[in-house]
Amino acid sequence: MNTNQKPETTTRKLGIKDLYSKFLWECRNVLPLVCLAIPILLLDWTSKWLVQRHIHHVTEVIPIIPGFFNLRHDRNSGAAFGVLAGHRLFLILITIVALVFIFAYYLRFRESRWMQIALGFLLGGAVGNFIDRLYLGEVVDFLQFGIESQQLFWPTFNIADVSVCIGAGMLIVYLFRNRHQHSEAS
Repeated sequence: MNTNQKPETTTRKLGIKDLYSKFLWECRNVLPLVCLAIPILLLDWTSKWLVQRHIHHVTEVIPIIPGFFNLRHDRNSGAAFGVLAGHRLFLILITIVALVFIFAYYLRFRESRWMQIALGFLLGGAVGNFIDRLYLGEVVDFLQFGIESQQLFWPTFNIADVSVCIGAGMLIVYLFRNRHQHSEAS
């Protein structure tokens, strides 16, 4: 059986070779999800480790583009913008539910390369912040944008947050562009 074609479903007993081909087909479908999530997770984890090791918490700011973009070591015990601060267990449970939804969406939309990539971004970001919450009790944030002369700063964030935003944006675009197709199929 050619591994570039989807295995046919038949009523006959599957041999080892057939099972292997089917396994390879499923791996090809999950590959974009995993191949994107793992590097995002590694980049997020490495960047947070470097920040924790080299930038003093809150007291030190490293200007990258003076007046606009800084590196700053902050901690966030909540979700986005500090919402639900101090509710660690609840946020861990929400993340577990989100991971279940990511895999459910993967099963439903796995034929779409766009959705595989969107879910890869979501998975990498969700797991990155999940690890922080589990081991540190809070998330390490370090990217700070703003207008320093006006003392206007966007809340600090991290690579995982960026990844979740990209994935969520891609998911919204896909669902919006295909809303008629999916409403007719339901």
